Amino acid sequence: MAVNASAVKELRERTGAGMLDCKKALEEANGDVTKAAELLREKGLSAAASKAGRAATEGTVESYIHAGGRIGVLVEVNCETDFVGKTDQFKDFVRDVAMQIAAANPKYVTREEVPTDELEKEKEILKAQALNEGKPEKIIEKMVEGRIGKYYEEYCLMEQTFVKDPDKTISQLLNEKISQIGENISIRRFVRYELGEGLEKKVDNFVEEVMSQVNK
Repeated sequence: MAVNASAVKELRERTGAGMLDCKKALEEANGDVTKAAELLREKGLSAAASKAGRAATEGTVESYIHAGGRIGVLVEVNCETDFVGKTDQFKDFVRDVAMQIAAANPKYVTREEVPTDELEKEKEILKAQALNEGKPEKIIEKMVEGRIGKYYEEYCLMEQTFVKDPDKTISQLLNEKISQIGENISIRRFVRYELGEGLEKKVDNFVEEVMSQVNK
């Protein structure tokens, strides 16, 4: 299929891959930029894929405290050099990640970090829900897998929708930054505190409050 120039430009900015490779990937993906980016990564043609194996031991630990001190986040993001770790572009990215964690409350960085027992328990719950809905046995497994995908999107940071730009995920945002900065970048770990968490108290929608700050 014919691929328009704007899609090629967007894919190049997102992945750092060559123009011809972007054009071929878009043709293979029927013009879907997100799918084309995944194809480039699978083939090792994106900047993110080519830099993924490089050691990233520099970077920074960033904090984000929500107004009033009711939500606090610490996140460690690594890059390859101290020079990049001190740039505004890298620091802005890390701040965005910290705000994302405050707003969207992920439990893990990637799906690979989800404990097997927790995943199996979630699958059992989803299977029971499907049975209670009267779904045929033969399609329940596919339904469970689809709903597990939604679970990953909710609880795994890399698969969450970026709160400041719902058209991309945190994984896509990360790959864009790798392409723009030219170094491997890794979101290593985070911790999120919420005032009174685990204690009996009135329900406050802190996530909505954080989102209102993001959208100002």
